[in-house]
Amino acid sequence: KHAATKSGIALLYNEETNNTYDVCLKLTKGVLTIQKLDVVCTSGSESQVNHRTVVLRRQATGGLGLSIKGGAEHNVPVVISKIFKDQIGKEIFYLTTVIHHIDLGSVHLLRTAGDEVTITVRYLREVPSFLKLPLGSPGLSTDHSRVSSPLFDSGVHLNGNGNNTAPSPPSPSANEPKYEKRWLDAVSLPLLMARVSRYKAGTDKLRSNCFEVFALDGASTNILQFCTAAESTDWLQAISSNISDLTQENVSPSLKYLRLLVVHMGWSCESPEGGPAGLSATFKFLALRGPYFYIFRSPPISAADWGQAETTYNLYEVLFKVHKLWLAEDCWLQARLYLGLEHSPEQQDNESLCFSILVGHGQSHTFRVELATDLAVWEKSFQRAVSLEVQRIRSKSYMCSSQGNVLCFTIDFGSGFTCSEGPSKTVLWRYKFSQLKGSSDDGKTRVKLLFKNAESKQIEMKELEFANLTAVLHCIHSFIAAKVASMDPLFMCSQSFPGNYMNS
Repeated sequence: KHAATKSGIALLYNEETNNTYDVCLKLTKGVLTIQKLDVVCTSGSESQVNHRTVVLRRQATGGLGLSIKGGAEHNVPVVISKIFKDQIGKEIFYLTTVIHHIDLGSVHLLRTAGDEVTITVRYLREVPSFLKLPLGSPGLSTDHSRVSSPLFDSGVHLNGNGNNTAPSPPSPSANEPKYEKRWLDAVSLPLLMARVSRYKAGTDKLRSNCFEVFALDGASTNILQFCTAAESTDWLQAISSNISDLTQENVSPSLKYLRLLVVHMGWSCESPEGGPAGLSATFKFLALRGPYFYIFRSPPISAADWGQAETTYNLYEVLFKVHKLWLAEDCWLQARLYLGLEHSPEQQDNESLCFSILVGHGQSHTFRVELATDLAVWEKSFQRAVSLEVQRIRSKSYMCSSQGNVLCFTIDFGSGFTCSEGPSKTVLWRYKFSQLKGSSDDGKTRVKLLFKNAESKQIEMKELEFANLTAVLHCIHSFIAAKVASMDPLFMCSQSFPGNYMNS
């Protein structure tokens, strides 16, 4: 499988300043790079003397005594467009126009910076022409009309006249610097163990055509916006696919040496449903490895990290349950999705892709994923992991009681169900998996198992009491599913079709 590589233009949204501006995205197997427009000197000498640091003191009236224009949201640098002589120190007044390097939100920063502000400025002789610099980055083009600045008119050279119809400018001197706008790397986010999210932090509110990417160290892309749902989903799937591939490739070598198979692992958001009031959704790293299902707060990097899981469960004693798939009514589309012939479409704002892990004593964990394909992968991986573990252990026994007698109830992959006396191990009854015709329980400790007698064809009821009934019932389900899967390999695939995704 080849890693996805992509490049294109997106919008970067800053929630603090409420500003949006163009960025160029470049995706490789291991890195997502965000590029921003900047101005570079392409020829001539750019004297460092032009770079100065000045201190502005806020006046009681008139503020800092200057006006600024431009900014990253307009694809031009921030420009001091006007200086008020009577309201500012002489150290900056002699500069007709300067450009300084405060990023998005400059107005807010200057207004709230206190009574004394230190800024770095650079003098440029012909700022009006500078503002009309063409985009010099080769190989990329985009329509900037949606964020264009009234100061910016592309197509005119730095040293040219401000009027597009004017004759060509005179040739500059050899040492006079020339500038171009180019896409320069601003953020390079490693994708190993990274995660993506389309939701507002700590909530179940879905952003439209937007998502964020978070690196393992917590670094973020901020919110990436796209023009259409299809474009957003295409990028989201490409990034998610690369993250998943890297995660599986970088399983600790010590685990491979110990033959502890990692069937699947990745990020998911744990829903607070059913938890304490006020609890927000939190991201957890989940893993299906060997005999256990792991829940981590952060990914396990070394072999020792696997001992630091927040929670672990025996695979055969938990039950995987999909809550709902929003496209369940379209079975052919879902079938194509599972076969990898269809991309995962955008879900509706009010519908989440969730699954639950049901464990003993009525407890459960609910997790939300980003794409329908993620949901499909988790379900199929869980089925495979459980089947492998059942075939490895072959049998599981639980102590129980019936009519005051202590018994041992055994589920065996080869022979089915056996009940024997605890001390003497004398077998009281035995049935095959195919003979189990139904069951009912009180939701606490007691269960009634209905078996069909192979000779008399009559239904026989066996009532048993367990300390952890839920774990026993889940174990029965795991063994039967593994048995059917071993006899019919297509069973795994058939379990992923739409009937499994309806509300229950």
